[in-house]
Order: sequence, then C-alpha cells, then structure tokens
Amino acid sequence: MQVRGITDHIESFAPLAYQESFDNAGLQTGDPGQEVTAVLICVDVTDTVIKEALRLEANLIISHHPLIFGGLKKLTGSNYTERLVIKAIRHNLSIYTAHTNLDSVLTGVNHKIAERLALKNTRILLPMADQLRKLVFFVPVDHAAPVRQEIFKAGAGHIGNYDMCSFNAPGEGTFRGSEDSDPFVGEKGTMHTEPELRVETIFPKEREGRIIQSLIRAHPYEEVAYDIYPLTNQYDRAGSGAVGELQEPVDEQSFLQLLKNRFNTPVVRHTGFLDRKIKRVALCGGSGSSLLSGAIASGADAFVSGDFKYHQFFDADGRILVADIGHYESEQFTKEIFYELLTKKFPKFAVHLSEVNTNPVNYF
Repeated sequence: MQVRGITDHIESFAPLAYQESFDNAGLQTGDPGQEVTAVLICVDVTDTVIKEALRLEANLIISHHPLIFGGLKKLTGSNYTERLVIKAIRHNLSIYTAHTNLDSVLTGVNHKIAERLALKNTRILLPMADQLRKLVFFVPVDHAAPVRQEIFKAGAGHIGNYDMCSFNAPGEGTFRGSEDSDPFVGEKGTMHTEPELRVETIFPKEREGRIIQSLIRAHPYEEVAYDIYPLTNQYDRAGSGAVGELQEPVDEQSFLQLLKNRFNTPVVRHTGFLDRKIKRVALCGGSGSSLLSGAIASGADAFVSGDFKYHQFFDADGRILVADIGHYESEQFTKEIFYELLTKKFPKFAVHLSEVNTNPVNYF
C-alpha cells in the first residue's frame, strides 16, 4: 500500500476542496509513492508522537491538526515545527493532515461530537454555499440508463437522503457530421435527427472532473453535448458546525455535567444559566465562536465549542447557553473517524491509535 492510496481514500471522504482558506490540509512531508509499513493516527504531531511512530515502525502519521500551518522559509530547527519536520524527513516519515475539510463533511468531526451526546435529527449548522452544480446532457434514449448509472457512480445525483436523482425529458437532437467525423448514428455530411433525452442532475463541484470523465467515457457519441450551471442552493452535506436534539430535555446543570462526562474534561466554561431546559444543541469542534450567531438563529438552547474569548461570551446575550469544553476536548475523538475509515477499507493493514495526549492545555 502506497501513501497516496491511503490519502486518496481519506480525501474521497473529506475532499481537500472543503478546507478553509487559512488551512493547510493534505500531505505535509513524505513521498506519495512511498510504501506504507503502518499508520499512526493522532490529533497533533508532537515529538512524543513521532517517537511513538518510530517505536511502532509506522512510517505514515495521520493527524487532525496540521504540523505546518504557515509557510516555512527555512529549516534550521529554530522552533518546534522546524524541528519536527526535520525529524520526520530524517526518519523518512510521511505526515498527512485532514483538518477543516474533515470538520466540514456531514459525517466528520461535528458528527462525532453529536454521537458522543447521542443527538438525533442532526444536520449541518451552516451549510456551504456555491458548492453545487447542475449538469445537463443529451443522450440517445436507448443509452440513457447506462450513462446515468456511470455519472451516479462518479458522485452525481445526491439530494439529501436520496441518490441517483435526475430529471429526464424526451426530445429530438439534430446534427451533421463533417468529413472528419465518425458519427455513432447518421451519415457524414447529412443532417440527422435522433430521439434523445435531456438529462439533468446535480453534483458537488469538487467532483466535476470525474463526473465529466465518466459522462464522456460512457456516452456513445463522438462529441458529447453537455452544459454545467452554477447553483445558489446550499449544500446540506458539507459546512460548518452541526445542530441536533437530545433524546430528552435536561436542565442546564445536568447538561454541563453530561459534557464533562462525555468529553473527559474537568472544566466547562459557560455563560450564565437561563433557567430553561436544554433540548436543541448546536456544536462546533475546535474554535467555533464565529458560529454563535448561527447557533442562536437555529433555535438551539445551547452551543458547545471551544476557544471562546472573554468578550465573546457576552455575544450570547441571554439567548443561548454557551459551553466551552476546550479545543482539544472537542476534537479528541477525531482519531476514531480516521480509524474507522481506514480499517473498513483496508482491514488487513496495521492502523494504530496514538496513546499520546497532545493537549497543550493543562488544568490545576
């Protein structure tokens, strides 16, 4: 198994196109063609994690947080990032990161937090915009079914909980091939009329390349007529945060105790109690304060995240209970996502969960 085989599988689940502009997800060190001996999964890459990888003879580290966030202008070992990059290169270790792209997918980081709280009816809090495209193409009636099947396999046709979605309208296509053409039907130099279907379907834009390749490969015509239109619809399978409902309403103190128990944290920083039950819960792994207004707009009773600053607690404005459980605490179970993803696809491959607690924040 090569590095690229593993990283391609992760990116089929959490496409790099979904990462935020400030992020640096993807392969950070190493050769995509390198043979992988074993994988170590962690939240952060630290010196202790690298030592753990070497002990386990794992030459691929998969982390949630990037080791390299900004650009490196030199490698002199003057800070911990440079030192760890040097160490990884020296020991021929590949380091791969899936960060905000893993946060953004429907069943990613925020879904894992929702699972820990046993939320139901979970959905994306703020769905992505400008992610959907409509594909329209024209195909002979008798060939429509196999062509549709191929583009569905490539990722087209998903709407909510439904797949293989398309609209099909009959009509007549006309064309005349030049002397250099090789028409599937009709004759060169003569206008031909063919019963065709106009097929419409939607797809996320990051899959456009593979869908069009599948369309052209499966279509019987030498020249395939198709159009792609941008859509303003929100994409409900990717975005920021999540919102769902507890199985039963609980009082605020019980809710905070639930957070402490489920996320193994000794402290939950929170806004003042509002003397009401908690039922609908919005959440965001990592630093989610920018989603507070969206959480309020969703009608959530509580918002769970990390890294709230002092003045940001005021923004709750008596309309929602903010519970800051900590950055690491909210994302610590991200390792399970990687583990499940890889062991299901590569059941005979050595995949290790790091036993190192990389949380840089300590409590006294």
